[in-house]
Amino acid sequence: MAVTLLEHDGGARIALTFAHPKGNILTAALVSEWRRVLAGLAASSRAQHIKLLTIEGAGNDFCFGANIPEHAPGVIEQVLPDMNALILDLLTLPMPTMAVVRGRCLGGGFEVALACDVIVAEASATCGLPEIAIGAFAPIASVLLPRRVGGARATAALLSGLSRSAVEWQADGLIERVALDGHVSDAVDEWYQASVGRWSAEALRHAVVAARADVLAAARAGLPVTTRLYVESLAQTHDAAEGVTAFLEKRAAVWTDR
Repeated sequence: MAVTLLEHDGGARIALTFAHPKGNILTAALVSEWRRVLAGLAASSRAQHIKLLTIEGAGNDFCFGANIPEHAPGVIEQVLPDMNALILDLLTLPMPTMAVVRGRCLGGGFEVALACDVIVAEASATCGLPEIAIGAFAPIASVLLPRRVGGARATAALLSGLSRSAVEWQADGLIERVALDGHVSDAVDEWYQASVGRWSAEALRHAVVAARADVLAAARAGLPVTTRLYVESLAQTHDAAEGVTAFLEKRAAVWTDR
């Protein structure tokens, strides 16, 4: 697993790629490495000159989501606060951010995309929150998604567990551009050249602070609430444990509604 940075346009644009052999799943170790890389980038002297940080998963998919074994009681208590911290790192990073989505963008991966200022995706990409299928819910998306697409659409996504196409999410105002498969990099280049690439990095840094003010305040207030609900209540139930066990045993879960 790895998190790498690559400079473009003389360092004005930085590409972050994260990789894990199994669908770029967000293991605790990968989240920790990602936070270390972002902290180093934010503290570097070049940070004030960066006009865009793009974030993408290696290979054909953005991210399959969190590591399911780490959802188990006794583990999730540590993993979820670390994931919350990564989201806050992204929301306070002093530069515009963009999620570049190919393939599947699920669960925790979708939550990472929601913490970015802009999302660009390939036409065949799908985004969704399947946590409900393992007897869980998406605590970070429960806070961020309503502020991106509105309460009704967010609730439908959180409760259904269904993935939706990039085109559908674009219609809801979440995705900025949808590119033909194989051409998402071109769409990123075009968006950069037409917008942030033309402006002062200093002005952009102040603009993202202003633009993120509402969602950042919501995250700081809401994430501790959804985390407590998950860790102190849901994670203690039979069905939460059954959902993880059934997934790992590759069988249908047997719900007892308790």
